[in-house]
Amino acid sequence: MDPRQRWKGVFPAVTTQFRDDFSLDAAATAKVIGALIDDGVSGLVVGGTVGENTALTLAEKQELVETAVAVSAGRVPVIVGVAEYTTEFAATTARMAAKAGAHGLMVLPAMVYPAKPRETLVHFRGVASATDLPIMLYNNPPAYRTDVTPTMLASLTDVDTIVAFKESSGDTRRIVDVRNMTGDRFIPLCGLDDVVVESVLLGAVGWISGMSNIFPREGETLFRLARDRRLDEALPIYDWFMPLLHLDARPDLVQGIKLAEHIAGRGGLLTRPPRLPLEGAERDEVEAIVRKALATRPALPDVGLPPLAQ
Repeated sequence: MDPRQRWKGVFPAVTTQFRDDFSLDAAATAKVIGALIDDGVSGLVVGGTVGENTALTLAEKQELVETAVAVSAGRVPVIVGVAEYTTEFAATTARMAAKAGAHGLMVLPAMVYPAKPRETLVHFRGVASATDLPIMLYNNPPAYRTDVTPTMLASLTDVDTIVAFKESSGDTRRIVDVRNMTGDRFIPLCGLDDVVVESVLLGAVGWISGMSNIFPREGETLFRLARDRRLDEALPIYDWFMPLLHLDARPDLVQGIKLAEHIAGRGGLLTRPPRLPLEGAERDEVEAIVRKALATRPALPDVGLPPLAQ
């Protein structure tokens, strides 16, 4: 799948489903993935932050990738998160994903260690050398403490398999900075839900989305309206969506997204420790936001989405 043609639109960062004993529930995860595809999303990211990558063993990651590839059956691209503690482990994960049939990788800086720029660049090059899969670099300094700046990205133009960047810093100016430095060398993707319209207007061609797990048709519609500059129709949907989209920017985004999925009947709320379910006022706040959104879902204009299955 050519990433320049297929890495466009909304790619939910899919949740990983667990049984009550915290074991991986591949069947439940397959159900979540199938529902998202049926709702018309453009692609999938599995094993990302929302997919609790660092809470999974390598064998579980392989089962997750194989499940997603089987359910997708070539209908949409499957991109696999690579977020590991060492460069060698990240390279091993990349090779596993390629063997399991993934269509691309979403590669983060090495976990835990806040690497210097030179170390981060060597890490990215090391992972890229492990497979021929196209790579999206994921920048999220608020969450992972390592900032992949436009200048750093520009220094990787010689690595042919690094084809895209997911910007989650919240600084939408970086999309313009990267374009000014590298032209159209890298595919720009939005990675933070509550700046998606701004990012698309500045050139992002895709959105790796948390809250589109719960509202996939609203997410894909909002993206397409922004892409097509139909702002009079996009902005009311954005206003409705924004309280939900803010949840994607919180440290407890995984618990919030899974709770929202649970309320909407789209998945389970169980997360692996140390992530614990929301409780008390935090849970009440998220529940209120989700229930209000469900009760006030906007009518969606036609943007060319496939009809819902009956």
